[in-house]
Amino acid sequence: MIEHIQNAAKLIRHGIIRTPMVCSPTISKMFDAEVYLKLENLQRTGSFKIRGATYKLLTRQNEIGAGGVVAASAGNHAQGVALAAHQAGIAATIVMPEWASISKQEATRNYGGEIVLFGQSLEESLQKARELAEQGKTFIHPFDDADIVTGQGTIGLEILEDLNDTDIVLVPIGGGGLISGIATAIKQTKPQVKVIGVQAAACPSALTSRQNNAITRVDSKTSLADGITVKQPGAMNFELIEKYVDEIVTVEEEHIAAAILMLLERKKVLAEGAGAVPLAALLNGSVVIPAGSKVVLVISGGNVDSPLLGRIIAKGMLNKGRIMRIYVRLSDTPGSLAGLLALIARMKANVLHIYHDRNVRDLPINISSVELELETRSMEHIHEIRSELLRAGYEIII
Repeated sequence: MIEHIQNAAKLIRHGIIRTPMVCSPTISKMFDAEVYLKLENLQRTGSFKIRGATYKLLTRQNEIGAGGVVAASAGNHAQGVALAAHQAGIAATIVMPEWASISKQEATRNYGGEIVLFGQSLEESLQKARELAEQGKTFIHPFDDADIVTGQGTIGLEILEDLNDTDIVLVPIGGGGLISGIATAIKQTKPQVKVIGVQAAACPSALTSRQNNAITRVDSKTSLADGITVKQPGAMNFELIEKYVDEIVTVEEEHIAAAILMLLERKKVLAEGAGAVPLAALLNGSVVIPAGSKVVLVISGGNVDSPLLGRIIAKGMLNKGRIMRIYVRLSDTPGSLAGLLALIARMKANVLHIYHDRNVRDLPINISSVELELETRSMEHIHEIRSELLRAGYEIII
């Protein structure tokens, strides 16, 4: 299969970006290793999906009829197929769940796709896409397809070309299209390189399948890494995962949020939840890397809605002790609020929001309630502020 991946790299090079791989000194220092980021969030359409879609359409163009192609996706696959089809001069119909974000719908339309909103789940959208395929359109599966896997495998070739002595590669897993392609390319080129898959604990389908030695369907919970919450891996993907992936680990939501925030703050890299899970696996300790190792984290995409990004940043800052929220019962006398704010200023905390309310049920007439949101440095800083407020006689609720 490596020959097909090498051929794919040549065939698709004009339709994709060869994304950079950069070393992060900050993350490297944290883990006593050389940690590199393969930035597929900078790829066309904002994710790796354009690679497989482009290869599929270029190699099967003569088999596609006048009806064009049809795919089902809530986001990245939709945009990848739409743009690849537009570049190839092929009509593309994309079935998206009714809850798909407006921004992703508009992005898909802008890339040339015709949108059909159908279903309350991706499974229902996939079924609708298959029905449309029976009407003369060519169905493009998001991951369980040899051409799609081959196209995604070009990332593995680029990693080894840019860092020939790579020791470990961490890759997100959803349905398995990305990791099965990357692992095949790496293991058939340099079998000594370790490939580790990372899944959201909210939907551990590949891990559960491996534990059961058979493809297993799991229940899925809501996750920041919605791009990889696939309830069961693809058949051919699972076969390649079993053959070439050394280990599969999972990460919880709090670590995904922390990874997104760290990439944004330290490297100015915007990663979606699915793209941040490799770093989350280092942060939660599920992957321990030997000192001095050369490690590559595949940042698979950066398509995250702005409102969700705001919530992710806020949650990440709360979990890291970067935000403190408190209620203070304050004597309703001149200077009381000024005294409280002066104490907070002395503790080097920054006031983000303040709400002063005199009309609170069950509070004495001479007492007011003050709600504060403070920017802090760490959990230790929060404890210091709390201790100082209590020492000064303030009644507080955190």
